[in-house]
Amino acid sequence: MSATVDSPVQVSSDAAGPHGPSDEVVAQVRAVARRAKDASRVLATANRSTKDAALHALADALVASTDEIVAANAEDLARGRAAGTSAGLLDRLALDPGRIVAIADALRELAALPDPVGEVVRGSTLPNGLRLRQVRVPMGVVGMIYEARPNVTVDAAGLALKSGNAVVLRGGSAAARSNEVIVGVLAAALEQNGLPGDLVQSIDAWGREGAVALMHARGLVDVLVPRGGADLIRTVVRESTVPVVETGVGNCHVYVDETADLAMALPIILNAKTQRVGVCNAAETLLVHQAVADEFLPVALAALADAGVTIHADAESRRLAPEEVSVVPATDEDWATEYLSLDLAVKVVEDLDEALEHIRAWSSGHTEAIVTRDLAASERFVAEVDSAAVMVNASTRFTDGGQLGLGAEIGISTQKLHARGPMGLAELTTTKWIVHGDGHVRP
Repeated sequence: MSATVDSPVQVSSDAAGPHGPSDEVVAQVRAVARRAKDASRVLATANRSTKDAALHALADALVASTDEIVAANAEDLARGRAAGTSAGLLDRLALDPGRIVAIADALRELAALPDPVGEVVRGSTLPNGLRLRQVRVPMGVVGMIYEARPNVTVDAAGLALKSGNAVVLRGGSAAARSNEVIVGVLAAALEQNGLPGDLVQSIDAWGREGAVALMHARGLVDVLVPRGGADLIRTVVRESTVPVVETGVGNCHVYVDETADLAMALPIILNAKTQRVGVCNAAETLLVHQAVADEFLPVALAALADAGVTIHADAESRRLAPEEVSVVPATDEDWATEYLSLDLAVKVVEDLDEALEHIRAWSSGHTEAIVTRDLAASERFVAEVDSAAVMVNASTRFTDGGQLGLGAEIGISTQKLHARGPMGLAELTTTKWIVHGDGHVRP
């Protein structure tokens, strides 16, 4: 996912500082990028069987190195606890044997997916006899700047490999030891399978200066994907001269319509809010139609409170809250906040119009959900909500590459150019036009 549970200012300042990198750091990072560029050319000619065999080898190598990875991760966790890192971020940072098996299994699942490289997007023969094909080709070198997520190191490497790209990673200081060991394991496994180890490299050794140098490596890095808190993403978008695919924070909404099946609505909002709180597809605001608020909100607020959720409510929602449920008056700041914690903003709306108006005003463009039995209401919600994903009678937690059948994801794009929503294999490719003639010249 694309958001963290730590302070975005604190985390992003580690990823990219306000001062330019030294000449030495620039030279080192550009050298990494050049090696990645050279390695990407080797991979561009690899067939699917070669790439899939390498993915299986990476998975096996990770599992075989479990003890080494867990030991390195324990160092990161200890350092994080000493620094007062939040429980949610520590959970995201933590690796254990079970999680390593799951990460390895994700690589094997990627191997089973179709190879996007070489896919014909469209083709035709012109009246003059020219034969055209537009085909998918790798980007080349993908840069990633992300925070405290060693699993993303593996996801990025696997997605890049399958889609024919090299990847240069900046994973942040919180997971520095974990990422160092993981990148070493992956590079060694690639070399043992006849592919360049430089297909997966880290620039963590050069800290925030390295991140800035990566942002400025235009011509060597083909696309940069920031994945983290709002401040990190803004910094990368503002500072980078490399093209950026902007992943976004997730101020996600669930709207319970007047025709909603309330027995269905309750588990949807509980799942969307509490199944995992420190992720960008967790719900942050609940909107309830006034026609069902009297019946639904007392039950829903009690269930949310029992799950440990702090309610930030408008006046009408506070009126309907059971006496035993403690609520906090909501402000505009609450409507705008991606909590990434057990907090939820709640508002009663007059109708679908007001729900849509609220979402337009406060949404980050990530994921919104409607619970309704009215087909016309659902179709209008889908048509008018301008977000990367829209759910009808389903939890916002499904905006995820794995859940949507894409395999792993490199991030969730909230922009509208090239890629939008979960970015899987196809989103890490671009296209090339191939034109076949027979001595054709333009008149």
